[in-house]
Amino acid sequence: MEPFNRLQALVVPIDRANVDTDAIIPKQFLKSINRSGFGPNLFDEWRYLDRGEPGQSCVGRPLNPDFALNQPRYQGAQILLSRDNFGCGSSREHAPWALLDYGIRVVIAPSFADIFFNNCFKNGILPIVLTGEQVDQLMQECVAQEGYQLTVDLETQSLSTPSGEKFSFVVDPFRRHCLLHGLDDIGLTLQHVSAIELYEQQRRQAAPWAFLSQGV
Repeated sequence: MEPFNRLQALVVPIDRANVDTDAIIPKQFLKSINRSGFGPNLFDEWRYLDRGEPGQSCVGRPLNPDFALNQPRYQGAQILLSRDNFGCGSSREHAPWALLDYGIRVVIAPSFADIFFNNCFKNGILPIVLTGEQVDQLMQECVAQEGYQLTVDLETQSLSTPSGEKFSFVVDPFRRHCLLHGLDDIGLTLQHVSAIELYEQQRRQAAPWAFLSQGV
């Protein structure tokens, strides 16, 4: 997992509450268990005017010109700004996969669905909770100012606007540590590989019959 420390990036606003995971990545794309390749289908039903299917090329599909991701001013955005209860609905991990594959590294909202919130951290995305009033301000500034960027510093747990105004946010210390060092569940386990190998050696000596079926 790619470490996250500090990001200065373009913001794209999705000015909707209760954005569910089926909107983030529709159900027909859940057949794949690979973590890559979902970016072109992020918000598929809002982004395109036809129905997308797995394996279908998105090149040439009719775009919804009113949807933010299709507007030239938001191309290349890595920070997504939205409203309450972002990521509600089913627990599909494909939702953060699609966001990350598109290029989103930060999602800002007043509240998140719990499972989606946890899945973000496990996949290298930083979900930031701000107050409704703060999100209102950022949403207004983003829409009014083309090329609107925010600077997110996970080390100091702060967010800075182009005018220099700062907002503080709080991240659980363990999750913050994992993001700063790029540690997902596998990475955390591999930190203890020496202890795991030692345990296996000791088990082989104490109970050699348990390893006969493994041919070792």
